[in-house]
Amino acid sequence: MAPVRVMIVGAGSRGGSYAEWIRRHPHVAEVVAVAEPRAEYREPLADAHGVPEAARFADWREAAARPRLADAALVCTLDDAHLEPALALADRGYHLLVEKPLAQTRAECEAIVAAARRNDVLLGVCHVLRYAPYTRVLKDVVDSGRIGAIVSVDHVEPVGFWHQAHSYVRGNWRRTDRAAPMLLAKSCHDLDWLRHIVGRDAVSVSSFGSLKHFRRDQAPAGAAERCLDCAIEPGCAYSAPRIYGRFVAEGRTGWPLNVLTPEPTAGSVTEALRVGPYGRCVYSCDNDVVDHQVVALEFAGGATATFTMSAFNRARPRQTSVFGTLGEVYCDGDRISVYDFLSDTTEEIDVATVNDGLIDSGHGGGDGGLLGSFLPAVAAGDPSMVATSGEDALRSHVLVFAAEQARVEGRVVALAEHAV
Repeated sequence: MAPVRVMIVGAGSRGGSYAEWIRRHPHVAEVVAVAEPRAEYREPLADAHGVPEAARFADWREAAARPRLADAALVCTLDDAHLEPALALADRGYHLLVEKPLAQTRAECEAIVAAARRNDVLLGVCHVLRYAPYTRVLKDVVDSGRIGAIVSVDHVEPVGFWHQAHSYVRGNWRRTDRAAPMLLAKSCHDLDWLRHIVGRDAVSVSSFGSLKHFRRDQAPAGAAERCLDCAIEPGCAYSAPRIYGRFVAEGRTGWPLNVLTPEPTAGSVTEALRVGPYGRCVYSCDNDVVDHQVVALEFAGGATATFTMSAFNRARPRQTSVFGTLGEVYCDGDRISVYDFLSDTTEEIDVATVNDGLIDSGHGGGDGGLLGSFLPAVAAGDPSMVATSGEDALRSHVLVFAAEQARVEGRVVALAEHAV
């Protein structure tokens, strides 16, 4: 089959990462158009893929106004800018791969799903955790019956202190009104992942969480508005010069540094910290998303699960325990341990080479697995090859909306109230 022609809509960190995967797999796809308002991000990506000048757009609306330029569009704009391009491009006949979350409200999610169905185009959602090799191994173990029926699951997402500060205090996802609640913006694919592993839909949910630490009333005495102007910065764990300086010293040029500046160097990063949002004191930002949250789930059939998201830890892979009637499984970024009750034995499955779950490594192979599934599905015109269809992703998003409602209202929410 000829390579799938792709238009990148949003050439930031995620769009750039997907474009780089495509560059390394020219037999699968090719980038033929890019829409991005920031020339300093648009032009390097377009140059790297040989995109003609006529297919470089400062606004996705310009691309949507043209006859269809590609087979598929990867919508990698910020959360609040998924709806309009997804609807317009679906109406133009583009197959769609939309970054998570699909949209900010249930109505918007439903509108995108309906547009894909109406136009008979494939719709995939970037729930990348489902596509990681690690997940496939775990799902095979669970579905084999080795641990019997699932009774409960304990799933933890250690966001990491500096990642929280980068993305959810100083960064683009810091405010609910501009992006989405933390559970939707960061962890919607964790609840999707739990649905996938358990193999059933949730029937009820409760949740607790708050913004505990990254507030003005928690600032140490003497803290300044910006790290570079702060006398106590050397003793602050959230020092932006220390966090980003470490990555500069390691020679990184990708995420997270390329969020601060398109061409990261010691000088350009320092200048970004001097004038941009990432140099602000974490206690003096306009953030309002939670920095810790727990979700309790009951699934059809009686299995239960807990999900914990916390900023206050070393950034590391997610950790999961699955408890069954005949055994249990423990999973982290290095191994899957399967313990059998009857034989009192443990099998260790080494997955360190295929998973660490972190964004800057492609989510442990999940990013590549996602593209390696969706793009061939487009080439074959086969919706069954898309592991996270729009309809399935909608169910996971509805679960997230119900969990956030439970947190805000302080009650148990029955999913029957949100039936899809």
